[in-house]
Amino acid sequence: MHYIEKNIYELLDEIPSSVDLVAVSKTKPIEALEIAYRCGQRIFGENKVQEMTRKWEVLPKDIQWHMIGHVQTNKVKYMAPYVHLIHGVDSLKLFREIHKQGVKNKRVIDCLLQVYIASESTKFGLLPEEVDSLLNETFAFDHARVVGLMGMASFTQDLEKVRKEFTVLNNLFKKLKIKNKNLKVLSMGMSGDYPVAIEMGSTMIRVGSSIFGERNY
Repeated sequence: MHYIEKNIYELLDEIPSSVDLVAVSKTKPIEALEIAYRCGQRIFGENKVQEMTRKWEVLPKDIQWHMIGHVQTNKVKYMAPYVHLIHGVDSLKLFREIHKQGVKNKRVIDCLLQVYIASESTKFGLLPEEVDSLLNETFAFDHARVVGLMGMASFTQDLEKVRKEFTVLNNLFKKLKIKNKNLKVLSMGMSGDYPVAIEMGSTMIRVGSSIFGERNY
């Protein structure tokens, strides 16, 4: 059995069936994605639009492509025909562009609002107190839809700190969900901290190195 298969089967055994697994396949070759696909993996996450589009063109069409990187507005048009979920929406300007490209492609594009919960300047996103007002402004658009929240915890061995950051996001998600029935996805947790994220209510984890290994081909 190939190590990618082994890793995927072990992960799927470990995580609840209610949690979606996004296989983070950025920088990985087509062959690696094909192995994961043969194991039944159908959700792949990429952080560069050009690379994701190249893979979308050659891989089976039942794959859900998730854009998990920071999105530039001028790149939205390239993925608008096929992208399943855009994880990192952090401004009305970007959301408006996603809607515009949704109109052109005659489809509704699902998005997550990215919330800044870490204590690291390299992370980005909306402050928790900004999310509600941006969410209210998105209701005016009918070809882009916010279906949940996403956040990344601090990169640290201190799991108590990580747990606190995920708790902030989960509490916000629960509060907003009461008045917005579209909110179903809480995307938090990566290779290093997904068990804590699941414990704190995550419905979607993004895992790369624990599936494909550290090495970039």
